[in-house]
Amino acid sequence: MKKILLSATLCALSLLSYADEGMWMLNRIDAKTAEAMKSLGLQLSPEQLYSTEHSSLKDCVVDFGDFCSGVVVSKDGLVFTNHHCGYGAIQSLSTPKDDILKNGFVARSREKERPAEGLFVKFLQRTEDCTARIVQALSKVYEAHPNEPKAELDKQYTDSIMGAVEKELQESNPGLECLVKAYYENNAFYASYYKVYRDVRLVFTATETLGKFGGDTDNWMWPRQTCDFSVFRIYADKDGQPAEYSEENIPLQVENYARISTEGYRNGDFCMTVGYPGSTSRYLSSWGIDERVNASNVSTIQVRGKKQEVWKRFMDNDRAVAIKYASKWASSSNYWKNSIGMNKAIANLGVIEQKQQLEEKIRDWYGNRRDLTDRFGQMFSKLKEAYSERRNDIYAMGFFRETFMRGIELYRVAHMLNTMPTDADSTEAEGVRTRMEAFFKDYDAKLDEATMAALLKNYREQVTDKKYWPECYNIIDSLYGGDETAYAHDVFAKTICKDLSSVEKLLADSTLRETDPALLYAAGIPIKMQEIAGDSRNASTIIDYNEHLLTQALLEMDQEMPHYSDANFTMRLSYGYIQDYTAEGQHYQYYTNAKSLLDKAAKQKKIEDYKLEKDIVSLMKKGNWGRYADKTTGDMHLCFLSNNDITGGNSGSPMFNGRGELLGLAFDGNWEAMSGDISFDNNLQRCIGVDVRYMLFIIDKWGKADNLIKELLAE
Repeated sequence: MKKILLSATLCALSLLSYADEGMWMLNRIDAKTAEAMKSLGLQLSPEQLYSTEHSSLKDCVVDFGDFCSGVVVSKDGLVFTNHHCGYGAIQSLSTPKDDILKNGFVARSREKERPAEGLFVKFLQRTEDCTARIVQALSKVYEAHPNEPKAELDKQYTDSIMGAVEKELQESNPGLECLVKAYYENNAFYASYYKVYRDVRLVFTATETLGKFGGDTDNWMWPRQTCDFSVFRIYADKDGQPAEYSEENIPLQVENYARISTEGYRNGDFCMTVGYPGSTSRYLSSWGIDERVNASNVSTIQVRGKKQEVWKRFMDNDRAVAIKYASKWASSSNYWKNSIGMNKAIANLGVIEQKQQLEEKIRDWYGNRRDLTDRFGQMFSKLKEAYSERRNDIYAMGFFRETFMRGIELYRVAHMLNTMPTDADSTEAEGVRTRMEAFFKDYDAKLDEATMAALLKNYREQVTDKKYWPECYNIIDSLYGGDETAYAHDVFAKTICKDLSSVEKLLADSTLRETDPALLYAAGIPIKMQEIAGDSRNASTIIDYNEHLLTQALLEMDQEMPHYSDANFTMRLSYGYIQDYTAEGQHYQYYTNAKSLLDKAAKQKKIEDYKLEKDIVSLMKKGNWGRYADKTTGDMHLCFLSNNDITGGNSGSPMFNGRGELLGLAFDGNWEAMSGDISFDNNLQRCIGVDVRYMLFIIDKWGKADNLIKELLAE
């Protein structure tokens, strides 16, 4: 364990970076890194970026709902995030009669701001290193079990040790949420403390055609014209402390907020992004990348493609269904296209071959030293063997999850009922009702029945080994002659899992679990999932431990090189500059303008994703940009590129200039570098942002929200 602790220390000491790669912890920025950022144009000191003693830039950036990022832009707690980040709240507040998803929404006074139920934001208070505590606890485990493999002990105890430390820190910090997370493949551990505000209200959203302009057609593509932003406000009690929603709550008064720049940017200007990147796997072995491409991503692409075909038919035919499934569709299609692009980029850029070359370098490094060979000598052979052993299980597991746990929605209701005690007291039953109420609000049974029929048939075709089939296939084959459509129809026709009354029906008659077709169907799903996971458990344990060793070896081999941790949804900073790029012989400018939007809108009869309302087209054609025009080009800049390093979770992250002023919001990456979660390509990878001046123009000229413009541009 001394080596593990040493590796973690080296990681902290070697926090250097290339100008455009890295997801760096704000509290670990050293003098050399600060100097590198200064040389590119940053005018803020490390203390102005992160401090626990006084207000700093970190205090402007929020975790938005544990799935996106956001930025506070006024002293009264106004928050900018992406439209697609606020999409779930916007959709939840929409009805066919008050379709704010379609028509947009403007709160012209504080009283008109709408509570977004279930939404919250988190402010990072501080981050502390707790590596030594966890390493010490693991050392005691090793001493207590000297004959057991460390791989098995790590798998068995690391999470529980982290949980125990997290609980202790949480108890000693009342009023804050404490989260302990692993870094560098379990080679370092940090605790982050947050203040959580749960009264968040919708203030502004443009039309869906603007907020999602380009839709699936342009997703992960450049050039973009998407006005991907929405506006919320944080509310607190009269003392400025977190509180549940109340009419008595007041807008949160913040000490620091991001000032907005209307000066714009030019190619080569400094740019940094601060937010909460969700997940990357850049230390993953070549075998792990191969598994991701050929076993994991395949199921996401194939099953979601089938599911979305069904959903689209129903959504196109009924606006009420379209509203219910709008957020689900956005999430599903986003990762569907991401997986397609990732596989393509990994192949085109030779990512697996690059990783194999790095692994060969590591072999050469430890090959001539006995002490290193003793630690790392079997690492690669074990990885190769274990990945091969679990290949079929991982392939099947991907299809299983996408089909039965993420695809067919009826499972969620039936599983809730199956796991609810039949003697449940009123509190337990009410909890189930509350979760079901939220579920049924955005659910259509006819759509789900058609989805069930299509996905059951698809799973049988894609996963042909019957050992991976859940119990429902025995019923389909024996009672329905293999007809999945007939089976799905009967399940939906005969089940109690249709509305909130199912709770009372089950409490009144527990034998329904033995007769109700949906409850029987759902009961077999987790059993089969556990079987599949159990079959691959030993291989997975070996993989986890040896991937950990591989990262350790890399950190020790290149002690003088920069090594940032993979993303894990903790606050990170990426810095670089505004930059265009060239791919496949095509040069792409670093910004888009109004003309490019109108050119696409002219194609809206052929491409539905390019639809724009007539009043928006007219507004853009007038070209009266006023104070929102770019000072250099005189044009309206819509979206722009930087070489900042982003991934999922970074959506809504503020993009700052060298003075720490807001240039826009990150919302996407480019298609040519979709392998970015696995490997960063310095030449191709770009972060796509929506220009804050475009956002202000829409708030002002389309929304006519003078109240918001005065608040946002107040000195």
